[in-house]
Amino acid sequence: MARALWGGSLSFGLVNVPVQIVSAVRDVDLHFRQLHETDKAPVETKRWCSQEDKEVPWEAIMRSYETSSGKTVIVTDEDLDAVEPRKTRTIDIAQFVDLAEVDPIYFDRPYWLVPAGDDEGATRAYKLLLGVMQSTDHAALGSFVMRAKEHLAIVRARDGALTLTTMRFHDEVRSTKDVPSASGKSTKPTKKELDTAVALIEALSEEWDPAQHEDRYRKRLQKIVRDKRKGKTIEIPDDEKSEAGPPPDLMAVLKEALAAAKK
Repeated sequence: MARALWGGSLSFGLVNVPVQIVSAVRDVDLHFRQLHETDKAPVETKRWCSQEDKEVPWEAIMRSYETSSGKTVIVTDEDLDAVEPRKTRTIDIAQFVDLAEVDPIYFDRPYWLVPAGDDEGATRAYKLLLGVMQSTDHAALGSFVMRAKEHLAIVRARDGALTLTTMRFHDEVRSTKDVPSASGKSTKPTKKELDTAVALIEALSEEWDPAQHEDRYRKRLQKIVRDKRKGKTIEIPDDEKSEAGPPPDLMAVLKEALAAAKK
């Protein structure tokens, strides 16, 4: 069972809802340990001084920041303490927004927001906020402090519970002006190309079902581990090499894809 990562209250207006934060995702990737090839002993990572060529203990380590001009600025623990956000146990809701207006590019990490304890009043307040969110399709924007960092967060209803998703700040999202060719001049597609592309999208459109999609790389990796455990030889498939050629006839490719989709 997932353990609570944070406990406190969600506050909006004069209402305080005791809640806990539980991770909404789990790590299912395969993690490997590094071993020394000759004796299969685990390899350790040590902090090493490049000038004195010796290991450095934690208490002798300090932080630095390199500026754009190449200067090094030493930052002490006291400096960090001066800007560390005030530790609170409150998710402060600043406003409610239409969920459809929030661009998913700002979403970061999802959590479940659950009632804290068995108090009947806390559960009633939680259910009230959940009911409001479900009936209005609104989400709550606020901020809270977790692990010495202040987070922007959005709270919304999902599957009969509240979720909290930490969000990226606006200056963390790169503009298309900074992305090569994303905002540059390009040849405008013809109406026939657009109509064919729209027809292709409609032919491939289905209801969203997350169970239809799986991590195929992880499945193959798990099979390799099982086969290696049984002493089987792993065969490396031949790489399919593709040679660069002239640009394809876009209209012909769209028509071919559309015909295949309709089948």
